[in-house]
Amino acid sequence: MTLHVEWRGNHQQLPEHEVLLIAFPGIGNIGKVAIETIRKLDGTNEVARLHPIGLPPLASLDDDGLLAPPHLSLNQTVNQDGLSILTLVGSAQPNEPSQQSMMATELMEFFKAQDVHDLLVLAGMIDAPERKETFAVASSASHRIDLEQMGVDVRRDEPRSGAIGVTALLASMGPLYGMNSTCIITTTVGSSGDILASQRMIERIDDWFNLCLTLPKEGNEWLKKKLASIAPTNTENLVGELTGSHDAFYM
Repeated sequence: MTLHVEWRGNHQQLPEHEVLLIAFPGIGNIGKVAIETIRKLDGTNEVARLHPIGLPPLASLDDDGLLAPPHLSLNQTVNQDGLSILTLVGSAQPNEPSQQSMMATELMEFFKAQDVHDLLVLAGMIDAPERKETFAVASSASHRIDLEQMGVDVRRDEPRSGAIGVTALLASMGPLYGMNSTCIITTTVGSSGDILASQRMIERIDDWFNLCLTLPKEGNEWLKKKLASIAPTNTENLVGELTGSHDAFYM
């Protein structure tokens, strides 16, 4: 396995946790900003940095002002009731489909070795402005039944054309590794400044999975600034370039 794991602090393995939330940059950056908002409002500590092959070769300054190679940040948040939640965020994903598949496989093997059982992959989906929905898509029939019994809005007919990207692979590969993997999708107009879409996503996963999170209120100032900081300056249809003639949406 080429995935390099850099444990942080005193950690040498993943702590006990209720669920693992995962997001990468994508449609509207909905999932990524949702996780970063959870980290901000409930506090967080970095458990590990994962260094897979294929990330864009951009080293950046970390929170300590040190130059860090490209990596995925795996953090732990302990909520108001002492419940442990793990979050994984990447600043980018590989451009090559083969490297995306390799990254997803290596991450799933790492999760399995660390006894992760439940993954929630967070993503946005472009839709009409008047449609403001959040729903789940399961990767196994048995887990879908469990989700429905929990009151989760599980869809069987969306996304109609499927999905591509590292997050799509992670959301679908759970059954191959004995895990429950679910994609949580929030509709958006596609803008990186869709503040309330990220807020709706946090509210729904908090309600469905009893995570007892500190909820943002009406797109608070920190959330607005975060979205503005990662909004692309280039308005070209990058998603269209990546997907070409494929009609699946890119997560």
